[in-house]
Amino acid sequence: MTNDDTSESPATNTSESGDSAPGIPHAGTAGTDEAVAAVKAVSSQIYDFIGVPGTASQPGPGVKACSGKDPDKYFQIYHPWNFKPKSGADNDVAMKNLEEKLGTGDWVIKSSYRDNSANKNLNIVADNDSEKMSVWIVGYSKRDTPSIGIEVTSGCYQVPEGKTIEHS
Repeated sequence: MTNDDTSESPATNTSESGDSAPGIPHAGTAGTDEAVAAVKAVSSQIYDFIGVPGTASQPGPGVKACSGKDPDKYFQIYHPWNFKPKSGADNDVAMKNLEEKLGTGDWVIKSSYRDNSANKNLNIVADNDSEKMSVWIVGYSKRDTPSIGIEVTSGCYQVPEGKTIEHS
């Protein structure tokens, strides 16, 4: 999905901060339930940004280790989901809405490019530094069934002292 066809999400290439792994901001101290709720809230905001009727897939967020950090103390939340507009023609409208909204408020678009697939899908990578979240969006407008792939990824959380990371 990236320009070089690697499977690593560009959403992990966020700004450097504090004691987190290189490129991943420190998101604070939280239990996994609290961190999952924060990522779900950002996913809901992205859904609202889409601005066209359609349906979102239902898989929930997952927990992964922070690269280069103690996996018993540090974790990230990721939430991949898809959006299918009611009308295929609305896919491009939704991508335009996303590009506009992700350039406002606390959101900053880090990159917007066409990938090297045959369909030259539009990719948008944006960060929200105040929320310590990133989103990677891919518009699959030229597929038989147009859709939008979305992955929200948190910064690196530290689990509170005495607690354990709950993996989903």
